[in-house]
Amino acid sequence: MRRYLTVNLLCLALLFAFAVPSVRAADEQLEKLIERLQAAEARIQELEQQQQVPTKTSDPESEPFNTASWAHGGTTLVSDPTSDWQEKWDEQLETNDELKKAIKKSVQPGSSGTKTMKSVGRIHADYWGIPNSSPGINTIETGNPNNTPQDRAGFRRMRFGVRGDVSPNVGYRIEMEFAGGNNSEFRDAFISLKDASWLQTVIVGNHKRPYGLDHLNSSRHNVFLERPFVIESFNQDCRRLGISSNAVSEDQAWNWRYGVWNQRLIQDEGNYISDHLQGEIAGRLANTYWYDESSGGRGYAHWAVSTTFAHPDGSTGGDPADFGETESQNEARFRHRPEARTDQRWLDTGRIAGADWYEMIGLEKVINIGPMQIVGEYQNLFMQRDTGLSDLHLHGGYVYASYFLTGEHMPWNRKNGTLDRVKPYENFFLVDRCDGGTGTGWGAWQVAARYSYADFNDQNILGGVGESLTLGLNWLWNPNTRIQFNYINGTINNRAVGGQLAGGDYDIFGTRFMIDF
Repeated sequence: MRRYLTVNLLCLALLFAFAVPSVRAADEQLEKLIERLQAAEARIQELEQQQQVPTKTSDPESEPFNTASWAHGGTTLVSDPTSDWQEKWDEQLETNDELKKAIKKSVQPGSSGTKTMKSVGRIHADYWGIPNSSPGINTIETGNPNNTPQDRAGFRRMRFGVRGDVSPNVGYRIEMEFAGGNNSEFRDAFISLKDASWLQTVIVGNHKRPYGLDHLNSSRHNVFLERPFVIESFNQDCRRLGISSNAVSEDQAWNWRYGVWNQRLIQDEGNYISDHLQGEIAGRLANTYWYDESSGGRGYAHWAVSTTFAHPDGSTGGDPADFGETESQNEARFRHRPEARTDQRWLDTGRIAGADWYEMIGLEKVINIGPMQIVGEYQNLFMQRDTGLSDLHLHGGYVYASYFLTGEHMPWNRKNGTLDRVKPYENFFLVDRCDGGTGTGWGAWQVAARYSYADFNDQNILGGVGESLTLGLNWLWNPNTRIQFNYINGTINNRAVGGQLAGGDYDIFGTRFMIDF
């Protein structure tokens, strides 16, 4: 212990020894540059006063000496050709420009001269109501079959961040989440290396694991308020600390991502501390095999396959009621709310004891023809556990169809293989006309329906079986603002709660006002 402390103190001393002189040297250099600029400007003013001498303008040729005259701001100036003032003037101007450039570079925002910085953000304000729930659902949510789940209103997301480049091939992104009030968390926080040979773009930091189309889509563009059972359960909050390569073919028909991540969700902790890394290797190969260029992408078709190989620390987890600080390290846990915002996860395997390795494979498909789109995904998870415990198979999927009543379409980002931003033909507005009457624009209107299914029951794991039907209505005011409405009818069956099985039916509706910039 003493040796580690000594080494750390020595490192801090060296850092202070090198950093402090560097900062002082930078300050001294800036002061010298400012002094030189002030001196140059004073010299220029002195030369201007010496050379601006009024003279007669009626007949320059009658002057008793050789002159060169010109108009300058309404005053006639003369110059003695024997003087070298013009040469000195040009030298001072050149020096002045160089000093201004040097000072601008020295004091430009960013500790090392940031090239670009763009601020981004989003606000999602929700209201959720649960008008109908059976006693089994009440037990899952409140612990008491007689207590019904409560409605809620608040912020689902409230994010602000910056992104940009610090050199032609190095970028950054930082995004914070403030919807939790005092419990703020980070989301994207990474460094990107661009044009890295055959790796193309390399990302290091907290960023998305590449499986689940509905998770790779930004929440700014998704059709429904919440993600399906299986997508959120197998890839909760999506982002993890890792390093990945992200590439696309020249014709943008193919794109692929692969890398290594830590399984721990550290966005509210900042770091992961354990003797067991709980690493995983994940990747996705996607193909946009049809894209109608002539219509601006109103028609396209896509498929993708994704997979992960993960090594959780199953030796530290068992019954969730017995978890202590060390037991909570086991990342073999899969859970989700009822595709709406509630206090409890209505599907939950708990931390699976003995989880040694698991593999997930997912398939996805998208077909878009004008205003209509059909999307589907299915994911299978196979888990191997320690000797004496049975292997597990968990699985689920979803399918949805959407249609724009006003004729728009869901744009497609071929570089990433994800949905893109919708641009209404006409923005929503309501104004008084100067000639009387009212002018209106109705924005874009979209309807959608989704069926979702997940089975998290196998052997002694009883996380529940979920099934739901969601109807959606989206009103897009402009490309950055929309109102969404969802109605959900669903069931949860065979969910273990307190040593007993619980389940039942429920109805939920949700509304979201959202804007992003």
